[in-house]
Amino acid sequence: MKEKVAFELISPEKLLISGDGDMVLVPGTEGDFGVLPGHSLLISGVRPGVLEVHNDGKVDERIFVSGGVAEVTPERCIVLAEQAVPVDELDTKEIEARISDLRDDVDASASDDDRKTAERALMVTEAMRDATTAAPAH
Repeated sequence: MKEKVAFELISPEKLLISGDGDMVLVPGTEGDFGVLPGHSLLISGVRPGVLEVHNDGKVDERIFVSGGVAEVTPERCIVLAEQAVPVDELDTKEIEARISDLRDDVDASASDDDRKTAERALMVTEAMRDATTAAPAH
């Protein structure tokens, strides 16, 4: 039997995934990284993107994460996500409408703080839209 890496995906609301995988692909702030059994210790920021859990040569789970932190040990990978949604539950039309509204918010922002908040929300939502069109990695 092949060795597996334990994986947990946790959002502020709940534990979303707890299981094992052959590999977990995480969208890190410094670039995507794959976690295999025996991985070196690592703590990384997580950027908006798609997290994938691989088993038996295929992608079992594709989850959009809006950001967060990943902790990796040789035995496990834990991702604490700000927001996490399975890619197949994302609604492209709703996301496009949200992008339009957020662009308006950026343009109408009176203060630098409001503009930065709106720009961050726009960046996350655009990454969410990209997740709906991207093919899974193999």
